[in-house]
Amino acid sequence: MSVEQRRAMIVAAALPLVAEHGANVTTSQIARAAGVGEGTIFRAFADKDEVLQACMTEAMNPDHALRELASIPLDEPLAARLVQAAEALRAHLERMGTVAAALYASGHHHDRAAARRPAPGAREASARATLEAVTELIEPDRAALRLEPRQVAAAFLGLLFARPLPAGAELTPTDLVDILLHGTRHP
Repeated sequence: MSVEQRRAMIVAAALPLVAEHGANVTTSQIARAAGVGEGTIFRAFADKDEVLQACMTEAMNPDHALRELASIPLDEPLAARLVQAAEALRAHLERMGTVAAALYASGHHHDRAAARRPAPGAREASARATLEAVTELIEPDRAALRLEPRQVAAAFLGLLFARPLPAGAELTPTDLVDILLHGTRHP
């Protein structure tokens, strides 16, 4: 197994532990979850901080969500495709938020972690890839839409990624898609 494969395996095992314990997770717990000796962690990572940063980087990685979007069948109705997309993207945001909140709450928000943030432009590249993936989901219904699929995708993502609403005002993925496709007025 290559060092990169070993790192990925350790991060996959560590992510649920980091989400639960934040920076208080021990390398012993991570090693047990990964099925490796503790020394293996330190052959793949310089220290626990580097493991935690790799976990945050993985939580922010949109690849899993993009694979889920790509797996949505294009022959399903548009509303069903968009509900599935909303669920996949919300799950990605929840995972990212859970890991970030656990790390922050447990004190892992110092300058060293900030110094290893993703490269500039990574967020924009992720946003572009997500917009393109959602546009592809909408494209088969181009003829039925008043706007271009890319514009509909941008509106969908804007609704989906809007700031959290107060308790009791949340929109389910189905509500969000219904508002996007049909507005808020009765027919």
